[in-house]
Amino acid sequence: MKKILVIEDNLEVRENLCEILELADYDVISAENGKIGVGKAKSELPDIILCDVMMPELDGFGVMKILNNTPKVNDIPLIFLTAMSEKNDMRKGMGLGAADYITKPFDDTELLEAIEIRLKKSERIKESFDSSEQGLQKFFSEAKASEELQKLSLDKEIRKYSKKDIIYEDGQNARWLYFVVAGRIKEYQTNEYGKELTTSLYKTGDFFGYYPLLSDTKYSNNTAASEDSVLRLIPKEDFSLLLFNNRDFAAQFIKMLANRAEETEKQLIDLAYSSVRKKVANALLSYIDEGNNHSINVNREDLASKAGTAKETLIRTISDFKSEGLVSVKEKVITVEDVENLKKIMA
Repeated sequence: MKKILVIEDNLEVRENLCEILELADYDVISAENGKIGVGKAKSELPDIILCDVMMPELDGFGVMKILNNTPKVNDIPLIFLTAMSEKNDMRKGMGLGAADYITKPFDDTELLEAIEIRLKKSERIKESFDSSEQGLQKFFSEAKASEELQKLSLDKEIRKYSKKDIIYEDGQNARWLYFVVAGRIKEYQTNEYGKELTTSLYKTGDFFGYYPLLSDTKYSNNTAASEDSVLRLIPKEDFSLLLFNNRDFAAQFIKMLANRAEETEKQLIDLAYSSVRKKVANALLSYIDEGNNHSINVNREDLASKAGTAKETLIRTISDFKSEGLVSVKEKVITVEDVENLKKIMA
């Protein structure tokens, strides 16, 4: 059952809306002003929001701005409810990213049809972005909302990289958004003594190389293939056109950026304050797949770089893990045998 949040200060209108939506088999929650509505949007995570424009405490435009700047809710479609006299203000609302607007007094059929259309579109966008090569193609297709965007070619360049191949280096001009079709990519920085520190790992379904595209700067780090990999290269111009002209694409990308920033912050804290055992456990877990493949075929230098420790310290710690039954080692391949107890070291 889809959940709808109704933000409306007029009690009669609010109750009428809720009654209509409940009869249409929606799960309905309501708020009597914008401040309460923003709070409920964050806590309830509705599938769609109906919001009055003129309200005390916080008006509809204020609600829209706050939601746009909150990653976990900025992809929820919002439909403005506005009086006929306020219709001219809707250009402002649509400019902020509103999905639609309905004038009051509204027609019940028009209201329900608008909700259904927006819910279906939102569902298609979410389903299409499934971290696969096919999902990428579908996502770009769904996100192209204008005739200009529809003319963009989806036949982006594919490149294959062997293990240890450099993809880009610090100081190079940023030209592409990269999508990992297959394989694994490490992002790293090198200090003045040539020592590497792995800052991020990208696996199948991940984007990378977007920060300098957003800031129009050069790369400030290095990337290389940790294993044989296949990448899809999306031109900077195509990415910019989608990002700045389509709210659905922008919302998905902002959410991804927020998640990546949160992961990076956690990693830096771990590197600064965690024990060696915790750092090595974290590095091992970052390399294993979410499925049943828990084997890690990566050189010890890369693994030590990811853990933020010396190679010799890494080897000693892995030896300890082996004696505890957490991992096994055969030639150069490390296999995580006990994922749950390795995760407990991270707690």
